[in-house]
Amino acid sequence: MRFTDPVFLRAALAAGVLATLAACSTEKPGPTVVPVPSTRPTPTPVQPAPGGKGSASAPKELPPAVAARNWDDFKKQAALRMVAANPSITYIGKVPDILLAIPVLEIELNSDGSVRRVEVLRHPRQATDTTQIAIDAVKRAGPYGDMKYLKKPWKFTEVFLFDDNRRFKPRTLDE
Repeated sequence: MRFTDPVFLRAALAAGVLATLAACSTEKPGPTVVPVPSTRPTPTPVQPAPGGKGSASAPKELPPAVAARNWDDFKKQAALRMVAANPSITYIGKVPDILLAIPVLEIELNSDGSVRRVEVLRHPRQATDTTQIAIDAVKRAGPYGDMKYLKKPWKFTEVFLFDDNRRFKPRTLDE
């Protein structure tokens, strides 16, 4: 079998995806975190994205948020929480070579990790509805945990990488 054979390439891609998923499912030691009780209300059904593509389903109940000790850990936890809260409109894995849209949001939090304000730093020129999809995803993932170990201002920036199906991947998870 040749390395350029389409069957071989599909099998190799499938093996790579399975290996990535297996690596993600094993517990790895992480940063020291303090559990914070969740004050999150019961999730409500989410409206489909415009155009009928990438509709969001009601997220499963999220695990309690945790307090991070530094901003790098916090941003990674926040990105993972966004993916967990929005499973039907997110993707993990390789980012497509050509993206549909790339909105950039600045998220400001309260001391309990609830979302105080979301500011759009970059609106995409096409697929402008993806900005609202990203804002809604941020809000669904909150609260993000106690902010007491992090310096003020409690703000962070996230870049949303949207594919053609209007599914996003937080840029933080692509680093």
